[in-house]
Amino acid sequence: MEKNFKSILSGGGFYAVLAVCLLAAGVGGWLMLRQDAAPVIEDPPAAADGPVLETAGEEGPSVQDLYIADNEAEKETPASAPAVIPEPEPVSMPEEPVDNTPVMAEAPRLIVSPLNGEILAAFSVDELAYNPTMGDWRTHDGVDISAKPGTTVLAASSGTVSAVTDDPMMGTTVVIEHDGGYQTTYANLQDTPTVVSGDEVSAGQIIGAVGTTASAESAQSPHLHFSVSKNGTLMDPDEFLNQ
Repeated sequence: MEKNFKSILSGGGFYAVLAVCLLAAGVGGWLMLRQDAAPVIEDPPAAADGPVLETAGEEGPSVQDLYIADNEAEKETPASAPAVIPEPEPVSMPEEPVDNTPVMAEAPRLIVSPLNGEILAAFSVDELAYNPTMGDWRTHDGVDISAKPGTTVLAASSGTVSAVTDDPMMGTTVVIEHDGGYQTTYANLQDTPTVVSGDEVSAGQIIGAVGTTASAESAQSPHLHFSVSKNGTLMDPDEFLNQ
């Protein structure tokens, strides 16, 4: 047997045995290297609340696929529609008749003093006042305003001249009717006033001049006798001029 082994080593069989040994060693080393290179797969820890992600190598969606799927689902989910508030039903109101009467603007009443001067005799219908001309006590239905003869007399307010007379007691007299039931009287004027009955006058328009024609007041210095009434009732001229 020893002889046969030597004959094998001395011939070409030596190389064949060497080749087999080298091949066996190479295969064994390759297997060992492959076993060391293989990754060790450990069981993933169980998540407390979330879903368990599948490990690499197992079939199933990846984390990236799950993230994309969630975003797509959010996009496809329709937004909640706003609450629709019903409109209140209109309340029917009863129809009211329309007044088509045109409204006319009225100019404010302008009142001016017919004459500026000292008051010689005041208005007095509740108490008797002494009249130096007549030498007695009597009522006085207006005011006597002192002025020189020829001083112009003005219409206290706009209106219509209702009368121009020569009164035997109060002399030349002009009466003017105004709106609101007012009437103004200007007495003891010069003989010829500047207006006649029916004339339309404006506030401040000259209607005559101070004279000495009132025989019932001739003992006084020259003056204008001015009186006012409303709806036929005498009133204090001062109240009319300052309203």
